[in-house]
Amino acid sequence: MWIAENEIEVRYAETDQMGVVYHANYFVWMELGRTKLINDLGFRYADMEAENILSPVMDIQASYKIPVRYGEKVKIKTWIEEYDGLRVVYGYEIINGNNQVAATGQSLHVCVKKENFKPVSIRRLFPAWHEAYEKNKK
Repeated sequence: MWIAENEIEVRYAETDQMGVVYHANYFVWMELGRTKLINDLGFRYADMEAENILSPVMDIQASYKIPVRYGEKVKIKTWIEEYDGLRVVYGYEIINGNNQVAATGQSLHVCVKKENFKPVSIRRLFPAWHEAYEKNKK
């Protein structure tokens, strides 16, 4: 199982009135993690879009454990939690500078045709992508 890691420094604009990272920003960080994972496996989401295939978020959740504040560095860990040739569930951990889990999450994605949002098989349309996901899922 491949775990992608990327590190970011929390920007002031990502915090709320309480001085902690606003909850919706964790979803942005998860997207950064997904992109990093896809790139690490040798693919680019933009190439999929060029073929008029999209991968919308069907479901997403986050569990917040401890606050993250402006100026801290966080590590985003991302992996393939589940994959069946059609649906992909990505798993996430947001780790703070003290190596503590600040948040966890999952997102569910299905590839669809851009023009009508009908689901398509990753296995059939992108066999190399399918093989990499099979090999690297949890």
